[in-house]
Amino acid sequence: MTQESFQTPSRQDSALLRRILLKLTATAKIVSATLVVLVALVWYDLLNRLLAFGNGIDYAGNHIMGAEATALLQRYNPYFWGALVILCTIIVAWLVYQAVRAILARSRLKLVDEHSFQQLSEQLSAPALDVLLWAWQPRDEPLRVGDLQLAHQELAAGRSGRLQRAARQLAVLENARQRG
Repeated sequence: MTQESFQTPSRQDSALLRRILLKLTATAKIVSATLVVLVALVWYDLLNRLLAFGNGIDYAGNHIMGAEATALLQRYNPYFWGALVILCTIIVAWLVYQAVRAILARSRLKLVDEHSFQQLSEQLSAPALDVLLWAWQPRDEPLRVGDLQLAHQELAAGRSGRLQRAARQLAVLENARQRG
């Protein structure tokens, strides 16, 4: 069995992609982090107000329901407001999560600027360029941040070696077809 030799991408390839991705997605990450912090602060304030309102309710003046029902309401009042706070917190967290996902999805659609594209084309090694070309689909559209993110992930996952192996296997099969 022959030893397969792979050209491996360098660490500089991954560092270059990471640096360019950070530059292109910094605004979306800052906006997302700011949104999360602001919503958390506002929700914390509203949460305290809601709990204070719930704790301030006194059912003792309610003569319509009777003493037993009033005592039951008074006893379970903190649990009701606690459950309401938990439910509202889950809803707010889900809404914030969806907003952050939308912001990050929008940033993946951002076009790669010419300077960054020039850096990639000049500084990436051949195996890393192969991975970038593999990630850039469809090629009739300009290169987007999402394509760079996919290329960066796949570069770290060893896509370069798989692409080289597939190219060698394709060449062997094409030679076999030409012989036969």
